[in-house]
Amino acid sequence: MANLNMPTGFNPVRYVSGAPYNGAVNPYSFNATNDAVAAFVGDAVKFAGTSQLIGDETLLDVAQAATGDTMVGVIVAFDPLYGSGASARDSLLYRAASTQRVAWVADDPNLLFEIQEVTGGTVLTANDAGLNVNFAVGTGSTFTGRSAMVVNNVGEATTNTLDLRLAEPVNRPDNTVGSDAQKWLVRINRHSYVNQTAGV
Repeated sequence: MANLNMPTGFNPVRYVSGAPYNGAVNPYSFNATNDAVAAFVGDAVKFAGTSQLIGDETLLDVAQAATGDTMVGVIVAFDPLYGSGASARDSLLYRAASTQRVAWVADDPNLLFEIQEVTGGTVLTANDAGLNVNFAVGTGSTFTGRSAMVVNNVGEATTNTLDLRLAEPVNRPDNTVGSDAQKWLVRINRHSYVNQTAGV
């Protein structure tokens, strides 16, 4: 059976230890004035190097990550705002470009995420587990609010500067391993909260 080609970005599944993902997240912010790129649930994000005082809490700013960036985690949800002063953009399922928004990010460096492999190219095989790969961004959906980030199946290698570590193919009846648009469990290889990365 052909795999369903429907990228949704990074989806936290479990920890490297085998423990299930328990929903733990931390709040980060998007700055309206210096980030003109929309962001979606399932997007990997990086530190922007700035912060904002929101209410009585200082939140670190993030921005959508791209290939080669050091990531801090993955967006799981956005904080909805209602009532006085709120606008339609504050309840969108995604973060519109050039708007201030609080995102909830799964930022534990030991998390494994499910993510679809890009269609086309040379399909990865189960034997590629353990190698490192990059990801590609894609265009997220303003209808579903979901990311379109995918695993790039070009250039997989042992090189430790690549974005992701392939942990294993997803073992599920709806995922045919070695076929186009297969799903993988991956760990972020270039993570801000591990020892080998430089500060921002």
